[in-house]
Amino acid sequence: MTRVATFGNYQSALLDLMNAQTRATDAQQRVSTQKVATDLTGFGRQSETLTALKGSQSRIQGFIDTSAAVSARLTTQDLALSQVKDAVTGVRDSLGSALSTDSGALLMQELESHFQSARGGLNMRHHGGYLFAGASTSTTPVAAATLADLAAAPDVASLFSNDTLKTASRVAEGTTLETGFLADDVGTEILGILRDIQTYHATPGSGPLTGKLTATQKAFLTTQMGRLEQAGTSVVDKMARTGSLAKQVESITEGHEAQKIALDGLLASRTDADMAEAITDLQLSQVAIQASAQVISQLRQVSLLNYLN
Repeated sequence: MTRVATFGNYQSALLDLMNAQTRATDAQQRVSTQKVATDLTGFGRQSETLTALKGSQSRIQGFIDTSAAVSARLTTQDLALSQVKDAVTGVRDSLGSALSTDSGALLMQELESHFQSARGGLNMRHHGGYLFAGASTSTTPVAAATLADLAAAPDVASLFSNDTLKTASRVAEGTTLETGFLADDVGTEILGILRDIQTYHATPGSGPLTGKLTATQKAFLTTQMGRLEQAGTSVVDKMARTGSLAKQVESITEGHEAQKIALDGLLASRTDADMAEAITDLQLSQVAIQASAQVISQLRQVSLLNYLN
C-alpha cells in the first residue's frame, strides 16, 4: 500500500513550479537577448570554438579599422601632394610668362605665392600631426616662412626638420605597407629651385628679377624650367604611388569585410537563438507555472487534517 502525505504532495508541486519558472527564465532570456546563452558556460563544448571565432573576428575588425585610418591618411596625403604639384605648375607657368614677355615685373611676387602653396602642402596636418614629418609629427617639417628665409638657409637640407621614419601600417596578416612620404623627399627639388631663384634675384650683378630680363637672366630661368619638369614628375610619381596604395588598401579591406561577414554568419549559427522555439518554450513554461500554481492552491483543500476534522 502506497502512503500519500500532504508534505510530499506539496514538495512535488513546488518542485514542478520551480522547474517551470527556471524554464520560463531561460526562455525569456533567449527571447530578450536573441542568443542561446549570455556567457561561454552556457555554450558548453562549443565554447572553445566560439572563443577562436571571436578572436578571429576581433583581429579582422582591427585590420578593417587600421585600413580605414590608412585610407583617410592617404586621402589627405593625396591632397597635400596635389597642392605641392600645383605649386610646381604655378612656378613653371610664372617663369614661362616672364620668359615670353621678357619681363620679371611680377615674377618674384608670384613665386612667393607659389612657395606659400608648396609650404602649405609640405606642412599639411592629419589628425593633429604633420603628415610629412615622419615620426616627429609635432615638429613643423618646413619652418621657412618666406623666399628670403629659403635664401638665408645654409643649404636646402637645412630647410627640413622631419626625421627619417616613414609611416608604415600593418593592414593584414603578413602585409605591412609603407604609406608615408617625408617632407624632404617631396619638397627638396621645388624648394631648391625657389631658393636658387631667390638667391639669384638678391645677388648684385645677377638680379634683381624685377624689370626687363637680360639674356643671362633668361638663360638662368630657362635652366630652372628644365629643373621644374623633373620636380613636377617626381611629385606626380608620388601621387601615383599614393593612389596605388589607396587601391591596394581598398582591395584588402574588401577581403577583410568578406571574411568578417563569413565569421559573423558562423558565430550567428552557433550563438543566435531560434526565436520561434524560444517563444514557444516561453509560452509553454508560463502555462506550466499557472498549472503548478493551481495544483498548489488546490492542495490546500485536500490536506489530511481536513479529513480528520
